[in-house]
Amino acid sequence: MKRIFIIPAIIAALYITSCNKSDILDKTSVDSIDADKFFNTATDLQAYTNGFYEMLPTTMVYTDDANSDNIIQLTVSDRVKGARIVPAASSSTVWSWTDLRKINYFLEHYEKCPDEAAKKKYGGIARFFRAFFYYDKIKTYGDVPFYNKVLTANDPDLFKARDSRKLVMDSVLADINYAVANIPKEVQLNQITKYTALLLKARICLFEGAFRKYHALGDHDKFLEEAATAANELITSGAYKLFTTGGVNASYRELFARNDQDATETILARDFSATFTRHGLSYLMVAPTAGVYGIPKDMIDSYLMKDGSRFTDQPDYQTKGFYEEMQNRDPRLTQTTPGPDFTAYKETTREPVNLGITTTGYRVIKALATRDQWGASNSYNDIIIFRYAEALLIMAEAKAELGTLTQTDLDKTINLLRARAGMPNLNLAVANSNPDPYLESWYPNIKLGNAANKGVLLEIRRERRIEMFNEGLRWDDLMRWKEGLKLEKPMVGMYFPGLGAFDFNNDGKADVFLHAGNASGAPAGTTSIINVNQKRLSNTTSGNFNPLYSTPRKFREERDYYYPLPTEDLTLNTNLKQNPYWD
Repeated sequence: MKRIFIIPAIIAALYITSCNKSDILDKTSVDSIDADKFFNTATDLQAYTNGFYEMLPTTMVYTDDANSDNIIQLTVSDRVKGARIVPAASSSTVWSWTDLRKINYFLEHYEKCPDEAAKKKYGGIARFFRAFFYYDKIKTYGDVPFYNKVLTANDPDLFKARDSRKLVMDSVLADINYAVANIPKEVQLNQITKYTALLLKARICLFEGAFRKYHALGDHDKFLEEAATAANELITSGAYKLFTTGGVNASYRELFARNDQDATETILARDFSATFTRHGLSYLMVAPTAGVYGIPKDMIDSYLMKDGSRFTDQPDYQTKGFYEEMQNRDPRLTQTTPGPDFTAYKETTREPVNLGITTTGYRVIKALATRDQWGASNSYNDIIIFRYAEALLIMAEAKAELGTLTQTDLDKTINLLRARAGMPNLNLAVANSNPDPYLESWYPNIKLGNAANKGVLLEIRRERRIEMFNEGLRWDDLMRWKEGLKLEKPMVGMYFPGLGAFDFNNDGKADVFLHAGNASGAPAGTTSIINVNQKRLSNTTSGNFNPLYSTPRKFREERDYYYPLPTEDLTLNTNLKQNPYWD
């Protein structure tokens, strides 16, 4: 049976039923009502902490990659273009503190409940969310003020300066450690458990450890070790395993496209249903005027051949036609973007080729649901927030950065992911003896990592980009690796040797026809007729689709790893200082 998140309205209802209308006007504050008549039972604690779940992302999990180098959307985001500006107010930014006040208010009052088990569990959940809150702040702004209390209007700390990253992250680590130690070991698809806390800890610590290492902030090994330890604890718990239903050619797609998640690999999911709440993700993948999502060719080129060799080692990889480049590749490729024989989820008839709904020619089908869900706001497949595969990637990367990675570690992490896809194992010695120059060209700062493990680190990054594609982690990865300049590299799509007709599925019939204003030569039955005057090619009448041909992109190394603080908050609190070069 599916379980839904309890929304804050339930908490409000509980508050309202605890007093009558005449009482409300006699009280000095809402807080005093809550503290007097709430937090007395396990049910009270559960009801209040259920409201914290609204802090978790929903559809943003599957849309944030469109604001990175993983997906080029119809309207290019300001952060990809390098066009972010200092916001006037905090209302549309991450610089909001409302959620923190709710968490701290709970933590100031929940211990009045006599139920010791409930206090441990829900106190742990509250600290999970405070760690989550500050992790988001740190990776967005760097140093921020740390508050572990509810502020009043006269509190001198209300207008204090930022606290150091070290103080904040040490506090985050303390909070998430408390959550891991006190939230029960349960397998619950829609609720925070010890296992969710372990994965959040691993994610936080990998980000912080890598960010400190590549940005030369120091003290990085501590966080990398914590990341590896947390991931390993989750792995060795045996609570989860990789989802393999459907086999190597279907299980990866099935994991995300199915309507209802289960707790095989999925640790935490947002619950959607045709009857109570829907979202619009599938529409973004199929509508010609909505997201028009396209995967860039450098992502397509990164998928290995089926035998484990590198596609980009082939001398003509850049000019292969669509049908040829899709042959004998990692099966996850055609479970992420349509291959020559693409069928809609749960259907058996080959889908007509349609390049008009993608910026690059390479559509996104990861998490594309059944056809009846393709309308605007009509999808109801569950959204994965945390899954077990991420723990495998975190452990491998953290240990590689620390210099402690072994072949045994790879076999219990990366090679399980490859086995799910029917791919050959990653060999530590072979990878390090022959680093991929193609990947190294993306990540020149890899030289700041563990030199002895450069080759395997590049392969882990390949695996992470492929496995976690379209799950909202790519921007953070580029930021922590200090590879923001990757956004300035070419982001193009499919290659075409010239105008004319093209057979995408090798059946002897044209599927695509490119023209420069006159489509009269298109063969009968062609399903995708494209005017290159509108969908530009890099060399006018040949080359790659070039959706960013008129979009300048600039990443300022000295500035753009952090977001700017809102002007309003800098004015209200003169002890706050703007991030460098955002003045």
